[in-house]
Amino acid sequence: MSQAPDTAPVGKPRMALHTKMLIGFILGLGAGIAANMLVGEAAWLDALIRYVADPVGQVFLRLLFMLVIPLVFSALVLGVVELGDPQALGRIGGRTLIWILVVTVAAVTIGMIMVSVFQPGAGIPPDVAGTLLASGSERAGQIAGQREGVSGVDILLNIIPRNPVQAAADGDLIAIIFFAMMLGIAATILRTPGTKTFVGAVEGLYEICLKLIDWVIQLAPYAVAALLFSITARLGLDVLVQLAQFVGTVMGALAVHTFVVLPVLLLVFGRMSPMSFFREAQPALLTAFSTSSSSATLPTTLMVAEENLGVPRPVARFVCTVGSTANMNGTALFEGITVLFLAQFFGVDLSFVQQVLVLLMCVLGGIGAAGVPGGSLPVIAMILVMFGIPPEGIGLILGVDRFLDMSRTVVNVCGDLVGSVVIARYEPDAPAVVPGED
Repeated sequence: MSQAPDTAPVGKPRMALHTKMLIGFILGLGAGIAANMLVGEAAWLDALIRYVADPVGQVFLRLLFMLVIPLVFSALVLGVVELGDPQALGRIGGRTLIWILVVTVAAVTIGMIMVSVFQPGAGIPPDVAGTLLASGSERAGQIAGQREGVSGVDILLNIIPRNPVQAAADGDLIAIIFFAMMLGIAATILRTPGTKTFVGAVEGLYEICLKLIDWVIQLAPYAVAALLFSITARLGLDVLVQLAQFVGTVMGALAVHTFVVLPVLLLVFGRMSPMSFFREAQPALLTAFSTSSSSATLPTTLMVAEENLGVPRPVARFVCTVGSTANMNGTALFEGITVLFLAQFFGVDLSFVQQVLVLLMCVLGGIGAAGVPGGSLPVIAMILVMFGIPPEGIGLILGVDRFLDMSRTVVNVCGDLVGSVVIARYEPDAPAVVPGED
């Protein structure tokens, strides 16, 4: 007796993850603003945020952060080993450093020019400023104290960890990057059976991390909706309206850097179409916006660089991993604008030389800022103290910092991806064809 032919309908193609994330973004944003405007401070809305939306978002973020340290460690060790030649490491490392400095200086310069032209700190009404300062005074004081007593020499010395395990426990990614690079260089030089076993184990750790991240990232659309709902339901549009000029200046500067400076560099030096780049980079940019963390976005950044943009795996692993901690061009831009904004607000007149020093400090601060939500605020407090600007003024911008943090993280990740494309173009083993090549 013959079996009947299989006539089951072919399933519809699954919706792309970044499309789901975009839908979650729109739903979370719209629902949060609507809840804030229609319900306000109702007890049930507060309970919904505290016991449902916040936990959903935090579970997603914690799962990602759980995997950041092992992923950074394994990706960088393998990236260094796969380069094979210490000269190649030095070449790529040097180009990465030059890229970071160039794009960060460009970003801070754009931000400082815009804040000097639009003067957002000079037009805030005293009553509004008093309300904003009062609401953020406690947290501002905590932030201002986080960088006290830390010298430039200490910051440089802390790059070298006394205890790598403790550095991992503390989430000190710069120290972990240094340790991983040292191990990778030594493993490249030795080439013994023992080091081959070690590299194989690290490769297994990397593959396990990628699989775990693939599972976690499936939660992203729901987490994006939950996180945005929490933020907008609490803040609404009132805070944005009160600080509209400051927010507009930051967003305008970020837009100029993202849609003018980086595409020009991509087109000229990477020979890739900016339109193709942004189309392929969507998953990483949406993840960056939803998590507010370059470190948490790193798994998606690596996937996009290798699979969507055609960057060779060793180059992607090195440039994107280092960039997730050091290439904070969007963060540096925000720091420069915020320092000058608060100087304008408090009537502190900075000379041209002092503004150049602010630029340099923001470049260094952007490189040293933690790749986590709010990681730039202690750096801003340190710079404010250096130039005699009351650090408690950070309280003015705390209400809108989360939204701006999400936006500048997109710029940070975009800078990493553009940098990986540009640097790969000048490597001898770069692929002959890159998606969107001109």
